[in-house]
Amino acid sequence: MPDGSRPDLALLQRVPYFAKLPLDVLAALAAAANDRRFVRGQMIFLEGEPCAGLFIVGSGTVKILKLSPQGREQILARLGPSHTFNEVAVLDGGPNPASAEAMADTVTWVISRADMQRLAQQYPALSWALIESIAARARHLVEMVEDLSLRSVKSRLAKLLLHEAGRTTGQSEIDRGQMMTQTEMAARLGTVREMVGRALRELADEGVIALDRHRIVIADRQGLAAVADGF
Repeated sequence: MPDGSRPDLALLQRVPYFAKLPLDVLAALAAAANDRRFVRGQMIFLEGEPCAGLFIVGSGTVKILKLSPQGREQILARLGPSHTFNEVAVLDGGPNPASAEAMADTVTWVISRADMQRLAQQYPALSWALIESIAARARHLVEMVEDLSLRSVKSRLAKLLLHEAGRTTGQSEIDRGQMMTQTEMAARLGTVREMVGRALRELADEGVIALDRHRIVIADRQGLAAVADGF
């Protein structure tokens, strides 16, 4: 529940499309934001519900997902601090286009659609920043469509492993306990767990990764990159 606190301006400045906004605009955004806290596994909002507002991740991790009628999950994005989500519903006034779930204990800051409309009218620079955010989302979805329609599961998996290893500069291994189970990898890659398991074994047999119970080690980064660039 809101406790009357406000987000730090430094957090807002780390949001990519807020970074160039003047301090008075950031202060106005902070004044309109309310905090909401979620425990790991808690749904933040559901697809199809009325617009829940613009969310900014203060701490923790959030996944944006779609569910099929059969319950199969497709993860659209995994977001950490200073990332935002639900811009589409805020801008078009429609229902939430996807669901959001806390992957860890998470603090978010929420700005209602009405407040975003008011601030965008008051500060034209904010309007342009929101346009840039939607353009970035569209670019991400185009890349996802390319991956799902043109790349093999093995290629998509290699790309995902490189991305996860790159989250920490110079890191060459991935902790399998940090929400990188085969089930989650399958949900992020648009496939099933069995296909991920098969692709992991193939990459290990080729010597580009090494597997144990707790880690995935990138043994040959160039080789893995070549697989990721393949189709």
